[in-house]
Amino acid sequence: MWTRLLPILLLLCCVPALTQNDIVSVKYDDTRLQRITIDEDDLSTYRSDEKFDYTLEKTENTWLSGIKNWLYNLLHRFFEWIFGVEKATGFLSLFLRILPYILLVILIYLMVRFFVKSQVSPFLDSKKNPNTVILTEEERIIKSENIQDLIKEALANKNYRLAIRYYYLYILKLLSNKELIDWQLQKTNDDYLHELSNGSLKKAFAKATFLYDYVWYGEFQLDESKYQQAERTFKALQNSIESHG
Repeated sequence: MWTRLLPILLLLCCVPALTQNDIVSVKYDDTRLQRITIDEDDLSTYRSDEKFDYTLEKTENTWLSGIKNWLYNLLHRFFEWIFGVEKATGFLSLFLRILPYILLVILIYLMVRFFVKSQVSPFLDSKKNPNTVILTEEERIIKSENIQDLIKEALANKNYRLAIRYYYLYILKLLSNKELIDWQLQKTNDDYLHELSNGSLKKAFAKATFLYDYVWYGEFQLDESKYQQAERTFKALQNSIESHG
């Protein structure tokens, strides 16, 4: 029996020894601290050194920097939502930094292109299609042109759609001369319809306006027979205006 207990007793005696050897001894630093004082002369030396000048210069915000910051913050939130900007490294980090500038250049390009196109396209369109009457010509035609001669010229060229256009402008000119409407370039045909107080004139003008919108803005092509049918409506309205007191 003692022979069986002897190994167990030896093992129990060794455990405390192993535990004591595993304890890490702590070494305390007993070095005496030396207090260092800095006088005002030392501080002035550092203050005069540009390397220690951490003053942030306040820059004036412009509309361009405002757009850039807005794009940057928008993209920052977008990419952070996808995979986290703070985790982006390498090429992705560089791409995210320069992307706002790329988008800003694209935005400026699109704005310039739209502006140039809006200024140039009316002139190009008028060269491509000489029968096109752009808005800037409308005022000139009503105020200074002999519209009846323009109607005859369009009919001679068998351009019946353009003849309807000129005839409608002629009706507007007659109404303006009779002071039945106040013609303005920015006004619409519906505006003139509401300005007419005479019931019969209003009804006839509404019918002529419907034909004009259908032919001109609907790009409906007319032959001579269909033009003559529309012309009767315009002539009847013309006679009513001219006979109006």
